[in-house]
Amino acid sequence: MKALVLFSGGLDSSVCLGMAVKKYGPEEVLALSIYYGQKHKKEMEASKKVAEFYGVKRIELDLGEIFKDSDCTLLEGAKEEIPHEDYSEQLKKTGGAPVNTYVPYRNGLFLSSAASIALSHGCSEIYYGAHADDAAGNAYPDTSVAFNRAISDAIYIGSGNECTVVAPFIDKPKSEVVAEGVRVGLPFELTWSCYEGHDKACGVCGTCRDRIEAFRLNGLTDPIEYEN
Repeated sequence: MKALVLFSGGLDSSVCLGMAVKKYGPEEVLALSIYYGQKHKKEMEASKKVAEFYGVKRIELDLGEIFKDSDCTLLEGAKEEIPHEDYSEQLKKTGGAPVNTYVPYRNGLFLSSAASIALSHGCSEIYYGAHADDAAGNAYPDTSVAFNRAISDAIYIGSGNECTVVAPFIDKPKSEVVAEGVRVGLPFELTWSCYEGHDKACGVCGTCRDRIEAFRLNGLTDPIEYEN
């Protein structure tokens, strides 16, 4: 295989999957979906549907035990509710510290795990969908350009110069992710981004707000259903 895609079933990673398939063909792409103790299975369910749409092999990895003592509001057993406001408002309350939907060092762990799996399957590239809007204001520090540069170097060196990280949106806003999704023919209606696990996306959590705005900036309406 040529490429492994770190694949949640959300909009960003699904676009990356579409890009990898367009470049290499479905038979050369491996989708890696990781369970990390999240409250709901909606993204995992979406990842199965999108992987089937593109005809790629998909594997699952369970890393939930690592985060079991975290206070992140996305995880099972969290004491606080998921904030229903945009990230700029959340950052005002944290004083610039990561927001409470930040899963501690998740991308570092995911990418390191992905590197091991990629090497085992002969993949020379790892795609992941971090974008500039998530990194803004230090909301999610493991989506920043600086973090990506550091871990990309580490993975390249640690793999014996055999594996590189591809983060096509690391310095681009989410609106560019949506635009690329249109170009690769992504079935947006199959993806799931919302932090809540309801039948419909809530429309008011941070990631829902970003997603809706990204479609608006492209002159489009998100095809998924929202409660609000």
